[in-house]
Amino acid sequence: MARTTDVVDAIKAMILTGELRASDRLPTETDLAAMLGVSRGPLREGVSALVAMGVLDTRQGDGTYVTSLEPSLLMAPLGFAVDVHSKDGARQFLAVRRVLECEAAGLAALHVVPTSIAKAEAMLDEAERGLAEDATDHERLFAADRGFHAIVAAASQNPVLAALIESISGRTARTRLLRSMIEEGAQQRTIDEHRAVLDAIAAHDPDRARLRMAVHLVGVEDFLQVAPPQEL
Repeated sequence: MARTTDVVDAIKAMILTGELRASDRLPTETDLAAMLGVSRGPLREGVSALVAMGVLDTRQGDGTYVTSLEPSLLMAPLGFAVDVHSKDGARQFLAVRRVLECEAAGLAALHVVPTSIAKAEAMLDEAERGLAEDATDHERLFAADRGFHAIVAAASQNPVLAALIESISGRTARTRLLRSMIEEGAQQRTIDEHRAVLDAIAAHDPDRARLRMAVHLVGVEDFLQVAPPQEL
């Protein structure tokens, strides 16, 4: 295990120093093992670990490459930590999500472009259609919900913030979906709250955008306090 850790640390160091850059192809397995002074076993284990982290990408018959190193790739493993948490963990992650998404809404109000506003409006229109056509199609409605939040996060023009929000959305997503299924009127209320957030963003009012997002997300946290434990 120690040798595997050495491989991981060495390749990370090569990336941090610029010896390897995003999208670069790594040396062959033989050459890299010689460079790092390890056998092929620890080398392969180290490469596999970095693939799981989103740092490397192994292409069959073509070799191993450094990924784009975009935040969305590097932070994806955090999603597993979120997914395995209990109800109490979900509450904690919802609180963190509120901090992140409120700031994303505020930044979006400062940086949003017309195309992002149009995309968000289209997502809300889709939610309205879904509710009108089949209020029991919770997956369709939730897809629109998640899509709206993704658009707002991207509109912040901070890819690290957007990646963090995406990484914690897995565990909190279940709570949001359950709320739409259990709590009467939650679906329409969600759409209305989203419109209030979008109106503030479109008006380039960061304080109001943060406030509207906070009101929306606190509703989800409140639901968690009363949701049937067996459902979570």
